[in-house]
Amino acid sequence: SAPRCRINKRLLDIRVLKGEPAELSFTVSRHDVTGTWFKDGLKLTSIDGVSLEKEGLVHKLIINKVEDIHAGKYRFEGGEIKTEASIFVEDPPQVDKVLIKNLTSVPTVAKAGEKVKIKIPFEGRLPVRAMWLKDKIELADDTRIRVDKTDIFTMLSISSCERKDCGDYKVRLKNDSGVLEINLKLLVIDKPQPPAGPLKIVESTANDITIQWKPPKDDGGKPVQRYIVESQQVGKNDWVTLGETPKSCTTFTTNKVEQDVSYYFRVRAVNAEGTSDPLESEEVKAVSKASPGAPDPPEIVSASRDTITISWRAPTKTGSSRIVGYIIQKRKKGTTTWLPVNSVPIADKKLKMTNLKKGLQYEFRVAAVNAAGIGDASEPSRPVFARDTTKSPGKVQDLKVSSSDSTSVTLTWKRPEAKDGSDVTGYEVEIRSSNNLNWTKCNALPIEVTTYTVKGLQAKEMYFLRVRAINSCGPGEATELEACVEDGPPVVSPRLLIDETVIHFLVVKAGNTIRVNIPFEASPDPVVTWLKDGLPLTNRATINTEDGTTQLVIGAAEFTDSGTYTIELQNSLGKRETFTFQVQVTDIPQSPGPIQLEQNVPNTVTVTWEPSASEKWENDLYYTVLKRESQKGMWQVVGDLIYTNKFTFTKVIPGRDYYFRVVAKNNLGASGPSDTAKPWTVQKPKAQFQVKPQKYRGVNQNLPPRFLVPLKPHVVTTGSECHMSCAVGGYPLPKITWYKDSRDLSNDPTYFCTNDFGVCSLVVLGVTKHDEGEYMVEATNELGRAFTRAFLTIKGNN
Repeated sequence: SAPRCRINKRLLDIRVLKGEPAELSFTVSRHDVTGTWFKDGLKLTSIDGVSLEKEGLVHKLIINKVEDIHAGKYRFEGGEIKTEASIFVEDPPQVDKVLIKNLTSVPTVAKAGEKVKIKIPFEGRLPVRAMWLKDKIELADDTRIRVDKTDIFTMLSISSCERKDCGDYKVRLKNDSGVLEINLKLLVIDKPQPPAGPLKIVESTANDITIQWKPPKDDGGKPVQRYIVESQQVGKNDWVTLGETPKSCTTFTTNKVEQDVSYYFRVRAVNAEGTSDPLESEEVKAVSKASPGAPDPPEIVSASRDTITISWRAPTKTGSSRIVGYIIQKRKKGTTTWLPVNSVPIADKKLKMTNLKKGLQYEFRVAAVNAAGIGDASEPSRPVFARDTTKSPGKVQDLKVSSSDSTSVTLTWKRPEAKDGSDVTGYEVEIRSSNNLNWTKCNALPIEVTTYTVKGLQAKEMYFLRVRAINSCGPGEATELEACVEDGPPVVSPRLLIDETVIHFLVVKAGNTIRVNIPFEASPDPVVTWLKDGLPLTNRATINTEDGTTQLVIGAAEFTDSGTYTIELQNSLGKRETFTFQVQVTDIPQSPGPIQLEQNVPNTVTVTWEPSASEKWENDLYYTVLKRESQKGMWQVVGDLIYTNKFTFTKVIPGRDYYFRVVAKNNLGASGPSDTAKPWTVQKPKAQFQVKPQKYRGVNQNLPPRFLVPLKPHVVTTGSECHMSCAVGGYPLPKITWYKDSRDLSNDPTYFCTNDFGVCSLVVLGVTKHDEGEYMVEATNELGRAFTRAFLTIKGNN
């Protein structure tokens, strides 16, 4: 009999993504086997997209691009062979990859009040369930927010954006074949919140008042650009603008005050979206002498149902004269109104108060008085009840060590039981070593919380600690425990690991992120301090220190971030290590301001312009001056590498129109231009006054030198640019020589001398006191000599 055909490989079920190719194949042991394919019981033949092939012993069913119709059970029969398998077509939700990249790589930005619609078309086997989440919480429809879903797209609509809509959003698309999640961000920008209060009065004198505030808690999604400061005299309705400060400065001093006059102040924050609501101060008076500072909060000495006794210390800042007494105020706990206890200042620093309501809880504060008046009030005392206390508080409960290291132990406990601890006002912690019987207080003032960290302990030492509750009767019975301090890690002096990868000079383009990583080693962990130009960093800087690396990050670098940065490591052993590097923030300069033109010398034009705002931050900025002689002519450079805001063009031809342009430059490029609005024209002399030399060819034209326009005295400030000029006539053309205090300046490179058609100019760049003196111009030809003199005076910047 013929040999039986046997299967070497059986068909296996497969799962295929829609649109992908699929193949079913197996191997038999004989070449003469003719196979037949079936799908769901029906015989198959080769059709478009589906092919049946045989390669030796291998029989294949190949689908070029799987669609839903291809799902089902397939069977192969050949001779005595029967085997079957299923194809499962998977069609999970899909979204265009370009759309996903656009949504996930850049936040969606909207202005407050605007409508936002985020539409995401999708494909996939229905039904597709769509869900929108914000900060991991599913969004539900409300009066502003709506989530729409169809068979082909889902859309999030926000009718009027608010700052609270900022956050991380997730779109989750799910069907029977799989899940697709898309993460995106929404950023809503708005004007800033008001600056954070309170608006403090740092100093108040007869001549000026200094105020201080904090940056807004929410900048509106755009950096704060500046602050606007205004004042209002008490009793008047008008607010007066005092000035502005840059965003890095949150203090302002005004001298627009009158002695013994009271004012209100307010500050607004400004960003690119607008101006915030104001933060207003309380009434402040410009006094003639400095008043005292605030004392520390008063302490409660004793309390009963009829009296409460408090005491206090003198303030550290007594003002410009001695303290003559104190004013005490009281208020009921939970209210905002302070009531005077005494109308006449008392000299003592202790007061027993009566006229109290039994059972009420009071707070007290103290203000010192000197010849300038009443100073700042102290912070409130701890609240105290006007009632009798019959006994000391009970023991604290559950005293235990919650954490410890080689130098400290942290204790936690619970209040005494309710019957013993209802009037507890604080706690005191005491410690003693195992070889010392004397207890030492850890806290000078009672602590109000139920945890405390004892620091400065020795490693591997045993200590005894105890805690007492305190009320108006004094401390209660102590609860005690013992604690052993852990052994400390090996001591390693702080050392910065500076190598060739650490940058010593960093140049950053404005708007980019400053990021500096400094590795180090030290044990115990050191205190890491970052400074800029010797001062603490601003709130814009973020410092992260962990795992032997400290990182400085400043997002969106500004010009004010340029400077010298220093990192300092110091541990408990007193060892110190420092490293210093430079950061230079630069950018393409901003355009110069408006241009002004004027004629100081005949047939010349002096171009002056408002400086580019970039001058405040850019040390290497200079200007280029260009001109053209018609509205459509080519621009030509007439002055370059100009480090001032002034340039004199001497080659003016009467009757022509001149247009001028000024561009600011640095090593990154050039700013946009600042152009003159109108042409500059020097009128031609009238015809009847023109002299035609050819008519006088027979006359001797030789003339000795004479000054048509003499030198004029100049007064300039140190560091500015000085231009001195005069006009001379004569034939043959005179030789011009400049002198300072009788010294020839011809070969001195610090002075720039020109002679254009008889207009003689001397330019002194960056004048100093050394340039002060008498300047003389000498004109000589073969027929004679002429002189003109003037004095240059230099004033200081103050």
